[in-house]
Amino acid sequence: MMGEVNIPLIATNRINMPDVAEEILQDGCCDMVSMARPFLADADLVLKAMENRADEINTCIACNQACLDHTFTMQVSSCLVNPRACHETELNFHPTENKKKIAVVGAGPAGMAFSTLAAERGHEVDLFEAEKEIGGQFNMAKVIPGKEDYAETIRYYGRQIELTGVNLHLNTRVDKEQLLAGGYDEIIMASGVSPRKVEFEGSDHEKVLDYADVLYRNKPVGKSVAIVGAGGIGFDMAEFLAHEGELPSLNTELYMEEWGVDMSYAKGGALAQVAPSPSPREIFLLKRSGGKHGKNLGKTTGWIHRASLAMKEVNMIANVAYKKVDDQGLHIEHDGEIKVLPVDNVVICAGQEPLRDMYEELQAAGASVHLIGGAHVAAELDAKKAIKEASYLAAKV
Repeated sequence: MMGEVNIPLIATNRINMPDVAEEILQDGCCDMVSMARPFLADADLVLKAMENRADEINTCIACNQACLDHTFTMQVSSCLVNPRACHETELNFHPTENKKKIAVVGAGPAGMAFSTLAAERGHEVDLFEAEKEIGGQFNMAKVIPGKEDYAETIRYYGRQIELTGVNLHLNTRVDKEQLLAGGYDEIIMASGVSPRKVEFEGSDHEKVLDYADVLYRNKPVGKSVAIVGAGGIGFDMAEFLAHEGELPSLNTELYMEEWGVDMSYAKGGALAQVAPSPSPREIFLLKRSGGKHGKNLGKTTGWIHRASLAMKEVNMIANVAYKKVDDQGLHIEHDGEIKVLPVDNVVICAGQEPLRDMYEELQAAGASVHLIGGAHVAAELDAKKAIKEASYLAAKV
């Protein structure tokens, strides 16, 4: 575009890392780049780039949950991955004058945030994770089309664990006896959540999976599927199952075709016919309650999720009562009529249960124990709340 106009041209939006900005400038697309949200995620972005420390940048993941969504609801803007943004006078991580030995159970967003911030302050931190990798629920989020940047948060915390000296124990399902014998001054339960089970006839049928089975354990899903639950997880699941092969979110040309953008600029406004690739599956997105699907999604992103699933012709059905699952499929009651959805699989996305089995036992044994993240409240997967809780606790522990 340089040379087409006689004033400086600035490029903006989703330029969230130094290499992205550099590529745009080197390609001659603009004279300058503009960033906003990335500086909420990491105020030291430029300094880290100058010092060749890009792997230490806390990358903006474009979730909009604490910046734009807060703005539109008259709250103070902040950042999901950096709750200190716009709260610099109240949330600080000063060196501790009372070094403690701390155990953290669970290396999801809450556990990673607390561990690295507490270790940065000077505490000795053991971080226990039952799985083979850190990241928790973000390991599922990162495979959703359009949410690939969630992997950057895992990368960031992985580097912070190295830099701050957190003692990371992977593949370690720690128990109460080990924690009590460890001589810990504080025990932090950041053990997260498990998918909530639903109780109806046939809920244990081989057709039935939960969201972790699909997104984390990579269990196969057939060509027709019913999703039980239409909250944020249900929408993510529908998005995941509506795509196959190369993703438009990772291919600019495919993305522009899908959303009707003419990159040749042959027509005014660069408008073209919307041409989404068809869903590889017939998908039913079901919910018990009435009203439109996705009404509680974020103001700045909810409309995109609804439009995307509409393009994929996802069947959205409300006011559903779940009767049973059998070899025929999912039996439901809708509008007073019993119907059978002849699906290959039923995926349960109906909420979560907190994983905090040891909490009361540790308390009873006299341990100083704290709950953060999904282990504290599991009403919905909420990384914003998890990282914020972790940060404030790490600042005062």
